[in-house]
Amino acid sequence: MTQELQEDFADPAFQADPHPVYARWRATTPVRRVRLPSGVTAWLVTRYEDARQALTDPRLSKARPVGQATDRALPPMINAAISRHMLSADPPDHTRLRRLVAGAFTARRIEALRPRIEEITEELLAAMAGQEQVDLIDAFAFPLPIQVICELLGVPAADRDSFRTWSNTIVAGSASREQLPGAMQAMVAYIRRLIAERRAHPGDDLLSGLIGVRDEQDRLSEDELSSMVFLLLIAGHETTVNLIGNGSWLLLDRRERWDRLRAEPALLPGAIEEFLRFEGPVETATFRVATEDLEIGGTTVHAGDAVLVALLAADRDEGRFPDADELRLDRTQNPHLAFGHGIHYCIGAPLARLEAQVAFGKLLARFPQLRLAAPAGELTWRPGLIMRGLQSLPVVPGPADQTAASLNR
Repeated sequence: MTQELQEDFADPAFQADPHPVYARWRATTPVRRVRLPSGVTAWLVTRYEDARQALTDPRLSKARPVGQATDRALPPMINAAISRHMLSADPPDHTRLRRLVAGAFTARRIEALRPRIEEITEELLAAMAGQEQVDLIDAFAFPLPIQVICELLGVPAADRDSFRTWSNTIVAGSASREQLPGAMQAMVAYIRRLIAERRAHPGDDLLSGLIGVRDEQDRLSEDELSSMVFLLLIAGHETTVNLIGNGSWLLLDRRERWDRLRAEPALLPGAIEEFLRFEGPVETATFRVATEDLEIGGTTVHAGDAVLVALLAADRDEGRFPDADELRLDRTQNPHLAFGHGIHYCIGAPLARLEAQVAFGKLLARFPQLRLAAPAGELTWRPGLIMRGLQSLPVVPGPADQTAASLNR
């Protein structure tokens, strides 16, 4: 007999610092039965090795519905238009869908985006110069990745404010259940308009390419097409927003980290991996459902049970990472799970890493005296169990380094 344990995941104290709770669960009930704010009961996996197993086990399906209350509140046509993408599919559908977009995320194509990412970054930093105080999320962490993914897909950047409102509501899930149906319907209507416009006027962008594949080879249904655009728009910026925001907070909260990274810029790629491990942008992977009875970490999971992998918890597992609760800018062995593992490993991870390297490199160079404008304890974190990110990050830029600014021209 299993004991069902209920926790208040919406508690602001948990959202502010879930790590002590996760540490206790790893030590006592690493595969734990929980009831989520949505009303769904699931097994929460918190240890690293168990998490790796769960992320790759083909008996844990991404295609089977979990039956969240938020899903049931949506009209079936809206659900179908957002849920038939590669993140909610098993092979062979997953293989087919992922192959369609894989060409846009090759290392060569991503690297070709570097000059444009640098240009956008420089424009955003120039706008911060001379201001007494800015919200680093609003001024930098959000507009950089959203502009990049919009340009990649061929989406008008002028629509990004509306899109951000919908996206914040969607990733908050049950924490914004009253606004969720409206946000979902608005998002789907927007995507359908984009598809219609691009179908009438195709361009040299990813969305036009996806439409061409569907229209010419009949490999994407209309719902698969809209779902793929939905996934790329949401996942294509949310992870990077939180990576830049969380990493900036980690550097500024302990000033010696900021100073060391400025003095040793060669540490930056490894430091970004440590940001991903230590305060990752995704708290839990999306639901999996057991297709048959199986064991995870010595616990029996029955067919039909929902499983949620706590990436944030697994990446602080002392059994895998020495001094896991210490942020080490020079950590070298860092096989974190921030981007997932297995066939659902984040296809946009190379793009997120490139954006982060450009963003942190130029931020550190341009504003050497950047500092927090509010105590760390006053910062608030976004609601929900999917994303791990700050609502805002008020900072004082300080004087801009004119040498760095001139080098960027």
